[in-house]
Amino acid sequence: MASLSNKIREYAKSNGVANVDFLKDVLLQDDSNGKGAYIKEWNLDIAQPTDAQLDALETEAQAKEELQTILSTRATAYPSIQEQLDMQYWDSVNGTTTWKDAVAKVKADNPKP
Repeated sequence: MASLSNKIREYAKSNGVANVDFLKDVLLQDDSNGKGAYIKEWNLDIAQPTDAQLDALETEAQAKEELQTILSTRATAYPSIQEQLDMQYWDSVNGTTTWKDAVAKVKADNPKP
């Protein structure tokens, strides 16, 4: 299930608001009562969404979360920039494809949806 903040981002984007500041524009709160987070304060110049409007954005928000997870996983799986530059140098000297192979493996192990 997508987070409330990502559903709000999608709602705002679909209503012409590019960025949402969750310290000023929209304040969320979770009372730890099992009901989850909710909108405590809404300071955007667009109408506050209903629960039904936010629920309708579940698919888009979930897809964005999944993509971000994959990109984060890839970022930690890639060799460091220094290692990649060294691989590229030695590939050019030796006529090998070590760097391309390493990058391709990370991408294959963590495909985008």
